[in-house]
Amino acid sequence: MTKLEQTLQQIKPLDEEVMEKTQARLDDLTKPVGSLGMLENIAKQIAGITGSVVPELPKKAAILMAGDHGIVKEGVAPFPQEVTPQMVLNFVNGGAAMSVLARHENAKLYVVDIGVASDLPDVPNIIKRKVAYGTKNMAEGPAMTYEEATQAVEVGIDIAEMVIREGAGIIAIGEMGIGNTSPSSAIIATYSNLPVKNVVGRGTGVDDEKLKIKIAAIEKALTVNKPNPKNPLDVLSKVGGFEIAGLTGVILACAANRVPVIIDGFISGAAAVIAKEMSPLAVNYMLGSHLSEEPGHKIILDFLGIKPILMMNMRLGEGTGAALAMNVIDASLKILKEMSTFSEAGVSNKL
Repeated sequence: MTKLEQTLQQIKPLDEEVMEKTQARLDDLTKPVGSLGMLENIAKQIAGITGSVVPELPKKAAILMAGDHGIVKEGVAPFPQEVTPQMVLNFVNGGAAMSVLARHENAKLYVVDIGVASDLPDVPNIIKRKVAYGTKNMAEGPAMTYEEATQAVEVGIDIAEMVIREGAGIIAIGEMGIGNTSPSSAIIATYSNLPVKNVVGRGTGVDDEKLKIKIAAIEKALTVNKPNPKNPLDVLSKVGGFEIAGLTGVILACAANRVPVIIDGFISGAAAVIAKEMSPLAVNYMLGSHLSEEPGHKIILDFLGIKPILMMNMRLGEGTGAALAMNVIDASLKILKEMSTFSEAGVSNKL
């Protein structure tokens, strides 16, 4: 049995009994029933994930996967591919937005080279698990082989298991890869059955002319490859990316190990769609951090049945939205643990 198959077998439903007890406590807190809305929903979901009626605040971590994309040869991105390795170094040197927000949330940031198209220097804090030097141009054929896609998912599983062994109780996911909104758009178009123009966005800021080029390249990739939505690994290999595959593995490993995973934006959302298609139960372990400005992100969240915690008009990626959501998640758990019940506070709850 492969690592992926073992992981999929380990994913179980949430603990309904624990969730009922958590709901009873939430309803007995000194407030009108349900009045804290999503804060209560989050606390109850994390209780069901962890199997603890009143979970402790978890140790936080963020996993950022980096990979390059052959589709950039079609002119779909405003920035050159050299930015990917430059940004990887910026992450580990502490200067990127995600670096700042991870520090702000006291979350350890793990940066993984899973498919950067060049060799990165031997510097501390880059985890080198390169499957290949970027994907091939999906407008001309499959982005990667079926075996490479499987390997990349299993790298994500390995990394998540390592992070969990090191004590992480909640994991945010993020990514870096010039051109990665194109494969994400292709994945969402495949599963939503919507025209590419309805799901594609401007990514890092393409102009109108480049947007036309981007839409045409993605449409060509879908026509050339004909990804089979009934086989998520087929979709991933034909029109995906190494970082998307790696994040898919992280999500599945979190679900298998009963650890909440915070989904970031559009690219992380594409990984979440693949993870759901591999294991529908995996959705129960996902928390949606925010609603991205990318038009396809709402389609992703609706497809997953997940409501975003924040609406911040963000479209950076990297895991930034997921990092910001950590503060709200902490608040939800503190409400559950630290608020008094009516009996504890000596407050009447009689109508």
